[in-house]
Amino acid sequence: MAARPPQQDSSSPDSIEFGIAALVGHLDHADIEYPATGEEIVRALGDPEIPYDGSGGSVALSEALDELPAQTFDSKSELLDMLHPVFEEYRVSSGGSILGRLRGILPF
Repeated sequence: MAARPPQQDSSSPDSIEFGIAALVGHLDHADIEYPATGEEIVRALGDPEIPYDGSGGSVALSEALDELPAQTFDSKSELLDMLHPVFEEYRVSSGGSILGRLRGILPF
């Protein structure tokens, strides 16, 4: 997912990546051969903090992987599919006001 950042600073990027989109950025630059275990993936990436919402909330990759029932992934796609609901749960449970949620969704 991605959300537009606040328009206060003209030098900031057009969008902020979080959740699966942020993780893909890390995975694209790593040398991981699948099938791979969660431990191998964390080791290859250095256990990055993955933002799960547009407000700056983040979770360590190792912590997100601990939420999964499986620890071996046959492909990058399988890893991402399994992690998507985990990031969504973090995003939803982080709460925030309704106005804050709308700001993260709407393009202004």
